[in-house]
Amino acid sequence: MIDALAGKPCHYQDLPLSMARYGKVEQTWWSFSFSPVIDEHGVVVGMFCITNETTAHVLNQQALQESERKSLKLIDDLVSLERQQTARLEQRTLELDTFWQISPDPLAILDFNGIFLRVNPAWTALLGHPEQELLGTSIMTLLHPDDVSNTQNALKHTVNHVLPLFENRYQHVDGSYHWFGWTAAPGNGIIFALGKHLTHEKDRIKALRIAEEALIQSQKMEAVGQLTGGLAHDFNNLLMGVTGNMELLLSRIRQERFTELDRYINAALEGSRRAASLTHRLLAFSRRQTLAPKATDIDLLVAGMDELIRRTVGPAIDMQVNASSGLWATLVDPHQLENSLLNLCINAKDAMPDGGKLLIQTGNRHLTAVMATKYQLPAGRYVELSVSDTGTGMSNDVMARAFDPFFTTKPTGMGTGLGLSMIYGFARQSGGGVYITSKVGEGSKVCILLPMHEGEAETVVFDDSPLQVPASSTSDETILVVDDEPAVRLLIAELLEDLGYIVLQAERGADALTILQSKAAIDLLITDVGLPGGMNGRQVADAARDVRPDLKILFVTGYAENAALAHDTLEPGMHVLPKPFAIAELIGRVTELLEGE
Repeated sequence: MIDALAGKPCHYQDLPLSMARYGKVEQTWWSFSFSPVIDEHGVVVGMFCITNETTAHVLNQQALQESERKSLKLIDDLVSLERQQTARLEQRTLELDTFWQISPDPLAILDFNGIFLRVNPAWTALLGHPEQELLGTSIMTLLHPDDVSNTQNALKHTVNHVLPLFENRYQHVDGSYHWFGWTAAPGNGIIFALGKHLTHEKDRIKALRIAEEALIQSQKMEAVGQLTGGLAHDFNNLLMGVTGNMELLLSRIRQERFTELDRYINAALEGSRRAASLTHRLLAFSRRQTLAPKATDIDLLVAGMDELIRRTVGPAIDMQVNASSGLWATLVDPHQLENSLLNLCINAKDAMPDGGKLLIQTGNRHLTAVMATKYQLPAGRYVELSVSDTGTGMSNDVMARAFDPFFTTKPTGMGTGLGLSMIYGFARQSGGGVYITSKVGEGSKVCILLPMHEGEAETVVFDDSPLQVPASSTSDETILVVDDEPAVRLLIAELLEDLGYIVLQAERGADALTILQSKAAIDLLITDVGLPGGMNGRQVADAARDVRPDLKILFVTGYAENAALAHDTLEPGMHVLPKPFAIAELIGRVTELLEGE
């Protein structure tokens, strides 16, 4: 404005001006233009002012500047965020790559056809195959042949689902196969797989299972050792009855006293039958076998063990059995339960060195929630088998440790301390439990609780009716008898010859094989299993089947029937007959084989 008065025009843009307008004071902006007014003499006599409000323009400019500032800040923030994310991604990539490189477990990225797209170094460390050798190849080339089909199904499943734990075997460069467990998931058209080397774990499990089976067998054989003392006495009595009656029979014949001869014969036969029964029972108890739970009637099991237990504990122990009517069935391995029962009875006998009472009881139990908690079992219905004695009893400290492995109160060399611990383990594995009640000086009671089984117990039917011996007849059928014991071989041969069969004999496996490889017509091979000379009965039978595929074979053996052939499977046309056997039983088996099953 001063410049205008001095004769020069001037302009001011967006000058702030506070003004009262519409009843309130507000901030406004204006533009001012000043021009001088000059008279005819050239003298400034005034000025001309033009003003224009620019408030809206200024506010728009301020808003635009604020928007630009915010945009620039946002860009800066985005750039900073991108840098941070890039740094995090690089760090995560580094971490994942580090894990990928150092992981001891095999990692792989596959396509849906099972082609390796990427593998980590663990593959080479575990299987010996270089990474470049694996890339582009199919996992099927490394699989055990038995695992190919299951793995193909697993790949199909993984296309749309996460694969739960899956196991298969991969081949090492040395030709051996290693077990692996896998989990896998699909993503972006590929499969991400994480593995775990299981070979060592499976080896440990196998070794543990073998050790457990060995412990079970060891405990069983410890019980067998306890049996031998009582059985030796019983066998001596039985043999005395056999030999004594045979001597009396021979004496009566020499004296030509032929009356009542059948009495001596029947007495000798009864003694031999009782001895055979004890032998079979002992062999069946002591043999190694695969454990197999069955629906079991414990009352029948106890009845079957009755004589064996009585002979084991001896006459000084008053043994009683209280069976329960309407006893429920239970799903349990009967042979292991027999072992447990016998060991409990042996423990009871040892607790009563001066004699006493031993009670075996069975019963049905319904455990309420409170009772089940006490025994650490689910509530429900159980079958109870208990063994009570009137012996020395146990203190609370001894009861607290009774189930500990290798804990025993018996003198050194008298027990392994595994009996109760193995009974406890067996009961727990069967879904049940064991508990003890005892009082020092009054006796103990050990109870095994086993879950009730809804199905019917498997029963064994014994046919005691005598087999009918066929009358002598002529026959053109030839039987080869192989046994290294002359008395047995000659007995079988003479019996068969009396029935009209043509009989050939051999003492050893090699002799039998020579006959079998000849042109002699042979319809049936009867062979002992335990032959001397390097070739046992099963080997003779297998060699015979090579040259005579349809040959019928009867194995006779003094071992327990299931253990006689060392777990070999009997083929069609093969039977097993345990020694000692009744003559009628032998004839029945021969007839059955020759006439066809």
